Amino acid sequence: MLYYLFEYLDKLDFPGAGMFRYISFRSAMALIFSLIISTVIGRRIIEKLQRMQIGETVRDLGLEGQMKKEGTPTMGGIIIIIAIILPVLLFCKLSNMYIILMLITTVWLGCIGFLDDYIKVFKKNKQGLSKRFKIVGQIGLGLIVGLTIYLCPQAVMRENVEIRKNGVIEEVNYSPEVKSTQTTIPFFKNNNLDYRDLVSFMPARRTAATWIVFVIITIFIVTAVSNGANLTDGLDGLAGGSSAIIGVALGILAYVSSHLEYAAYLNIMYIPGCEELSIFAAAFIGATIGFLWYNAFPAQVFMGDTGSLTLGGIIAVFAIVIHKELLLPILCGVFFTESVSVMLQVSYFKYTKKKYGIGKRVFKMTPLHHHFQKQGNAGIEALIQKPFAAIPESKIVVRFWLVGIILAALAIATLKMR
Repeated sequence: MLYYLFEYLDKLDFPGAGMFRYISFRSAMALIFSLIISTVIGRRIIEKLQRMQIGETVRDLGLEGQMKKEGTPTMGGIIIIIAIILPVLLFCKLSNMYIILMLITTVWLGCIGFLDDYIKVFKKNKQGLSKRFKIVGQIGLGLIVGLTIYLCPQAVMRENVEIRKNGVIEEVNYSPEVKSTQTTIPFFKNNNLDYRDLVSFMPARRTAATWIVFVIITIFIVTAVSNGANLTDGLDGLAGGSSAIIGVALGILAYVSSHLEYAAYLNIMYIPGCEELSIFAAAFIGATIGFLWYNAFPAQVFMGDTGSLTLGGIIAVFAIVIHKELLLPILCGVFFTESVSVMLQVSYFKYTKKKYGIGKRVFKMTPLHHHFQKQGNAGIEALIQKPFAAIPESKIVVRFWLVGIILAALAIATLKMR
């Protein structure tokens, strides 16, 4: 909104109004405003949640310090959502298709997460929203994102075309703007993969089949990453801090993909219009860091599914619209590992129970962060017992953050590592 106001004032030669033309300025303002909003309204929302007795019900799983969390307010993801949406409305071009998609994603998954938390807290149903309804909601969002990118004329890219001389790249030019299902493959020299190549056996209906494949992949990514973030939200500050780190990397990727000179230098596809996503990323980073003011150990509030599903969905859709979704296994390595640990645990337990009559475990407890909280050799038969001593929660969180930073740096480095 402010963008359009200052654009009008700039035409009237109002001093300083021209600053709003710069992505860097608006990104900085979005970051500052989201930090202020999350810290200022955070206290009021927490007090409101406490008055409404919206507290977390904790099962005793034998984890150190776990029962102290009983009664801590949940549904704090509302703070994150407000702190993202308000700066975006103030500083972004609201006519930009990518911004509209990100706002839809934020509100859509925020509502699904809110319903889940509402059922858990007010209906006293620990299972929350049915898995079927949650999956349907995530599939619905995937359909919206995939079909919008397919149908909207703004969703275009310009493919990089190398000009070589004696085997050396002298220049990188770009094709005219086209709709494309290409994406970036990390670590490969010619690192653009077109989903059309996956349906080469259907030449007569190749275009339609390509977009069907793209929509299916979009649905899978949205569902997987949002659920991964949800599983990661088990320790104070873990999901919020990890998401902030991922947000920094995504903001950088969006900026270089929208800048013709940087895109040419890095030899990556150029995506017109996605520069506005840098502002969204700044608001996302500010909101998650501001939330840590209250969510860092010992937490005064939990984000609940309202926050975790939203954060994961935002990360997934953001990566898809900048054609960097294949970087997510690296960039979201913490989320990915947490999800895989649960799948391994469940699969191995079912397999051993069927084969030996007694279910065995790979880890002492999953998701993986709880494995490090459990004392080794504490009567739990698990293939992996180390570490034998339980690690303090705050140390686990910081170590996961450090892993996340390394993975984010690696994801960015893949632009040159091929």
